[in-house]
Amino acid sequence: MAQPEWTGIFQMKANQLREGDTWRLELDENIVSNNLNLGWEQYIRNTGARFKCTKCGRSWSSNRVMVVFHMCLMNGLGIVKARPFRQNCKMCSEAPMEKPSITSENINILLENLIEKIRIKCYHEDLGQRNRPFRTFDVTNPHEPQHCEACIQGICTNN
Repeated sequence: MAQPEWTGIFQMKANQLREGDTWRLELDENIVSNNLNLGWEQYIRNTGARFKCTKCGRSWSSNRVMVVFHMCLMNGLGIVKARPFRQNCKMCSEAPMEKPSITSENINILLENLIEKIRIKCYHEDLGQRNRPFRTFDVTNPHEPQHCEACIQGICTNN
């Protein structure tokens, strides 16, 4: 999950926001859900992604990969911080939490939905409720909350 891909797609989409405002996106693994600084807004969305265990090499897919976005617009400068949540391998004991590999298509959909939320939350536009669905993966096993960082922190849609 390369930050340049996220920031490049975001910059193209952010160009459709208010002229004169400048927006930037950064990936931040330290974002805490529902812990916002004054003036910041939050958007939480799930997507589909793949994972690979760095301990045993096992791969798995999940359609419950949570991404938390914190956004703020002040004096024409907009900042978005994004945190995709990790999962760990159910086969390994003490497996490390692994970062998701999110396809370009799903990054694009996530950021398209994010831009709509920015328009609603930062520019107070009335767009209604429209969330474009992400591309799902064929998942053979149920979601396992004990291996999901977002479940452990209480923000996963499975809870």
